[in-house]
Amino acid sequence: MDRTLLVTGATAGFGAAIVERFVTAGWRAIATGRRADRLQALVDRHGADRIHAAAFDIRDLDAMQAALAAIPAPFRDIDLLVNNAGLALGTAPAQSSDLGQWRQMIDTNVTALVAMTHHLLPALIARRGAIVNIGSIAGLYAYPGGNVYGATKAFVDQFSLNLRSDLHGTGVRVTVVEPGLAETEFTLVRTGGDRAASDTLYAGTQPITAADIAEQVWWVANLPPHLNLNRLELMPVSQSLAGLQIHRGTTP
Repeated sequence: MDRTLLVTGATAGFGAAIVERFVTAGWRAIATGRRADRLQALVDRHGADRIHAAAFDIRDLDAMQAALAAIPAPFRDIDLLVNNAGLALGTAPAQSSDLGQWRQMIDTNVTALVAMTHHLLPALIARRGAIVNIGSIAGLYAYPGGNVYGATKAFVDQFSLNLRSDLHGTGVRVTVVEPGLAETEFTLVRTGGDRAASDTLYAGTQPITAADIAEQVWWVANLPPHLNLNRLELMPVSQSLAGLQIHRGTTP
């Protein structure tokens, strides 16, 4: 039986890798994102019968509704929603941060995620499907400059657990995948395209790759239907918890 997934933020990084992993294994995929050329490249590589591209800004809820209404019939029976679209902007402490960047993170990482989920819940319940939300260890462990990004990912974690509670008895599974240090376009976006900052962050490490995350999502999606993995937290071996900060000086 053909199965179909919808992946948000499928133009690069985790999202593109997840689409590739599932489609090469025989699934159909609805790939969404802002960059139509990158989505088209996925279609060109695998065929329009395997991938449906839906290009829109996920923060535009009207565009989201229109794109979902226009999904062709062969792709409408969605078995898996992967809420991957998200971003971090800025590394400054809260008192020096840009409110506009905070609002963009909330609109993308929280508002758009819940809107997409709410829209697809009836179909997922009908199919006894699954939801995988891509969170972050930033939602579990605070760090300087994490402020609103970490808070949005904490929301994703708690929303996922509450979805599990509300969906009790429907057969729908919900998992939040929370990666640590991963090398994608993430840091370039966060720093406004600062390649040196990105290279410095990953220098000498062996970070998580997009393919690593795609493999974990594939594993979660193919667990026996009576099993639910609530939370999957991943770090590269080169990363571990750093402990608490201690300020030494005359201020309290």
